[in-house]
This record gives sequence, C-alpha cells and structure tokens, in this order.
Amino acid sequence: MASWHPRRHIRLIVKRSQTAEKLIGGIYVIVDPEHCGDRDIFAVAEATASAGAAAIQLRHKEALLSVIADEARKIAQICRLSGTLLIVNDHPDIAAEVDADGVHVGQNDLSIAQCREVLQPHQIVGKSNALVEEAQDSFDEGADYIAVGSIFSTATKSDTRPAGLSTLRSVTQQVKAPIVAIGGINAANVAQVAQSGADCVCVATAITLASDPASATRELMDRFTEARRDS
Repeated sequence: MASWHPRRHIRLIVKRSQTAEKLIGGIYVIVDPEHCGDRDIFAVAEATASAGAAAIQLRHKEALLSVIADEARKIAQICRLSGTLLIVNDHPDIAAEVDADGVHVGQNDLSIAQCREVLQPHQIVGKSNALVEEAQDSFDEGADYIAVGSIFSTATKSDTRPAGLSTLRSVTQQVKAPIVAIGGINAANVAQVAQSGADCVCVATAITLASDPASATRELMDRFTEARRDS
C-alpha cells in the first residue's frame, strides 16, 4: 500500500471533485432491472449513454452479489466507450472491483467513511438526503455529491421520503457540492427542478420505460439545459 502523502491526498480530493463536477448540467439515469420493463438492461444503458447521459447508476436490490458484479462489469464497458460515469448503488466493494466511478448510498446504508475504506482513492461517494440537515451532514462527512429527494412522488422506491422543491432550494443555497435532484422527475416537471437550483437530475422510469430511452434522455437533457440557462 502506498504511504500517505499530503500532496497525493490533495490530488485525489481534486480528482474526486472533478469527477463529481461532470454531473453538473447533466442527466443521471438509474438502470434497475425492476424498472426497465422487459428490456435488456444493457441495451437501456447503451441507449442512454450514447444519448449523452452524464451518469448511469446500476441499482439492483435483492440480487446476488455475483449477479450485480457481472452487470456492473458489463455496464462499465458501455460507460467507458461514451465517457459516462458509472455509479454502483449500495456496494462499494463491487464499485472497486469493476473500477466504477463511484458508489451511491442511502441514509441507512454504509457510512461514507466505510465506503472510503473499500473504494479506490479516486472513486466518489454520493448520498441520498430528504432533509437540509441530512444534506449538510452528508457533505460534512465527505460526500462528493448530494442527492436530494424525493422531489415528486415516485413508484420506484417504496421507502423514499418526500423532500420537495423547497428542500431542494435550501440545500442548493447551503451546501457547496454538486446537487442531484431525484424522485418523480420527468419531461413535464424537469424545468421546475432546474429553476430550484439543481445541478443535475436523476431519473429512472421517465427514461428506462420510455418507448425510446435515447430520445427520452435527449429530451430531458434539452429541457433541463434550457431551464438552467433561463433561471
């Protein structure tokens, strides 16, 4: 193991910051086998990545770790071809194994410090938050990006808590990290999210269940970009 050195430590923090900043202004797509209809998840990932998604998160609850690792390995190859970030939900060990760009955890998952113990030094950690206080705590703990939600009602997670646009606005004003809005976001309401200060929007079924995931990705990107420019 390489010895700790302050300059190297600073370089790694800068590199993680640069990775997280790639989310700004972009669309972050959750690919979950439970919410892709009958589609092949790799085809969905390829469609969204080729359409310009900033990041893809692989989320597969209640699956064998070997299955998730295999899926992550295949999606990592897709993401590398397009320069799309790959984030693995819940499993820093798998993120480290496949050299993903990072991991995403919830309030009741592993802590950020625990994730850092497993991840490679350059990999980022994002964390979900429904309250302003949670978002500030996550940032203070070292989260590289802050996810805020659920912004609107969503059917993709049964245990999510409401946050709303007012919480999103407060977080963007108080927390100095890339802010990713999540929960029930689609083409009809993405402008409201942009106008509330989100740096990035995270979506699932608005893209993964769309008749054309690539077109849905581009439409959301265009609407989000336009609303950010006008806000």
